Amino acid sequence: MENPLRGLPAPPPLGAAALPPGTYAGQVVLVTGGGTGLGKAIATEFARLGADVVIASRRPEQLKAACGELAAVPGAGRVTYAVCDIRDPEGVAELFDAAEAVLGLPDVLVNNAAANFPCPAEDLSPNAWRAVVDITLTGTWFVTREFGRRHLAADTPGSIVNIGASYAWTGGPGFAHSAAAKAGVKNLVETLAVEWGPYGIQINGLVPGLFPHTDMTEDVRGGLEHAAPGATDDRQPALRVGAPREVGWAATFLASPYARFVTGHTLVVDGANWQRRSVVAPPTVTVREQLGRGRFGA
Repeated sequence: MENPLRGLPAPPPLGAAALPPGTYAGQVVLVTGGGTGLGKAIATEFARLGADVVIASRRPEQLKAACGELAAVPGAGRVTYAVCDIRDPEGVAELFDAAEAVLGLPDVLVNNAAANFPCPAEDLSPNAWRAVVDITLTGTWFVTREFGRRHLAADTPGSIVNIGASYAWTGGPGFAHSAAAKAGVKNLVETLAVEWGPYGIQINGLVPGLFPHTDMTEDVRGGLEHAAPGATDDRQPALRVGAPREVGWAATFLASPYARFVTGHTLVVDGANWQRRSVVAPPTVTVREQLGRGRFGA
């Protein structure tokens, strides 16, 4: 008997655009963590729609390579990069100064930079906790604050997209540090939408699902493979994982003129994976077991 399960259809091909050509012509878009992975995929779709793009991260070699790729995207505007550690508020101010000097004040900010690795909560050291929270939450706040202050001072509108995670709602066993930080990022979306809406600044969240073809850290990739060796597609309700461009299309919509009345919202792009449930719950396996760690010893 033929299997009736097909899952969700594949997306349009790479190079297709979700919005009219030139939607972002004359607009400056800043993407943190834009040198690799989903950040680069998001920057690519803004470039395809005519944006001038600034990408930022801590690794100049990745930024240089990504700049070359983005500049070659059909329809792209100007592309530049800036090295920045978003944990440093002075460095963040310098990032905006550099962007303004070359392209102008960014009209759109995508807060994609984050840190993450799986770890049982009891094994998290103070430094490990700070490393994730300082980048994912505090760094996101520093960049958001700088963007907001500059637009408030200039009396100009702007749009912010914060990249979140579904465990901001559900909790994330094995990711206590990241889940707590992403919950804070989600709350920033809801808080600032009200505070800054009267000034013309919109802010939304965007939650990606499983996109294993991007550059996930070896720790995260290894944890997934250990917990479910060889299984990705058949564990998703969509029966497939995401294509990076699907996150890019969502980001370009949320920041576009077509979504001006959408603010304070978090859009999940994961094929309903975070809502999956089993009729009968599977046996509980501790995080330590899933990550292949032995019994905890103080």
